[in-house]
Amino acid sequence: MATEQEIPREAIHAYNLYIHGEIDRRAFFDRVKKVAVSAAAAGAIVDQLMPNYAEAQQVKPEDPRLKTSRETVPSPNGNGTIKGYLVRPASAGTNKLPAILIVHENRGLNPHTKDVARRLAVDGFQALAVDFLSPIGGTPSDQDKAREMIGTLQAPDVTGWAQGAVAYLRSTPNSNGKVGAVGFCWGGGVIGRLAVAEPTLDAGVVYYGQQPPAEEVVKIKAPLLLNYAGADERINAGIPAFEEALKKSGKDYTLYIYDGAQHAFLNDTNEARYNKAAADLAWGRTLEFFKKHLAA
Repeated sequence: MATEQEIPREAIHAYNLYIHGEIDRRAFFDRVKKVAVSAAAAGAIVDQLMPNYAEAQQVKPEDPRLKTSRETVPSPNGNGTIKGYLVRPASAGTNKLPAILIVHENRGLNPHTKDVARRLAVDGFQALAVDFLSPIGGTPSDQDKAREMIGTLQAPDVTGWAQGAVAYLRSTPNSNGKVGAVGFCWGGGVIGRLAVAEPTLDAGVVYYGQQPPAEEVVKIKAPLLLNYAGADERINAGIPAFEEALKKSGKDYTLYIYDGAQHAFLNDTNEARYNKAAADLAWGRTLEFFKKHLAA
């Protein structure tokens, strides 16, 4: 099997286009074939570019340190409900915990996002991974279908559901009253819009997500931690205007660009794009950020 270093950048770029719906699966395969040395090598590259949930799982669903449940969260604007996967430390008892909303990538609430929720719970947080596709049938096993479904969602609806999740987390018996949110890729963009719309959000962490409109930045109240990949030209094109607006309006933010890292570098289900050094550094910063801003 090819190693990460052997995968041509053109193949990774093709995969990024594919998962964001800019080319279809056939075009993705064709582009990989053009840069591979053989048909067998092309197949190995494609295998590495596809997610492997089992191997990347860091915290097992049945981990005895955790207590999990399925929750239904109402929207504050009356626009139905969404489903979520709630995880908290089993040893918490009646102790009050900081809470974190997790917003998935553009393939819905998959095993990786649930694993991220469990990672946060192991570190002492109450974590809710929401399925933003639940109002239209839930996340399917077919990732291409999930991406197509994501494309049908309306941004105001998504923001409203996220606001409902924040309110829900704050109201749970185990809540210490502080709620943060973290999102990845599509979910990173949701966090930006949530920070604009929700003045009660206590902290927001963005991983390689599209930035909110510069003119809306003045509405942000929560401190932000912004993590971007150095080799992510599509998303990074929006950084200058976003950062200028953050500075101009005096917002509390910290921005990091991880040199050489690919889009979705934290997602360890994808061997080709995962960057352990960048992921470990960004995740450590994320935990530190949340512990600072969500303490009671």
